[in-house]
Amino acid sequence: MDEQLIPINILIGDRTYRIKSLAKDEEIIRKTLKIINDKIIEFKTEFAGKDMQDYIAMVLIWYATLAAAGGNNQQMESEFEKILLGIEQQIDKAL
Repeated sequence: MDEQLIPINILIGDRTYRIKSLAKDEEIIRKTLKIINDKIIEFKTEFAGKDMQDYIAMVLIWYATLAAAGGNNQQMESEFEKILLGIEQQIDKAL
């Protein structure tokens, strides 16, 4: 039996995105979003005066560095890729 995708509203930085995910993956998506948003706040505190796109880019660099150093497991990387793909699709639709 195929699982149904459910719509989820997510917040990254100061923007809301609507993505679709398996219900069983919602919790890990929410945990990943918390990590992302907490890191954005940390970078905003450390590097005042930048815009939100800069902070999001910093978080992506931080995440990619962790992944390259072996600091993340495969499941978290897969979930992060799903989130980014969903965001990319939403941005493409908005344009």
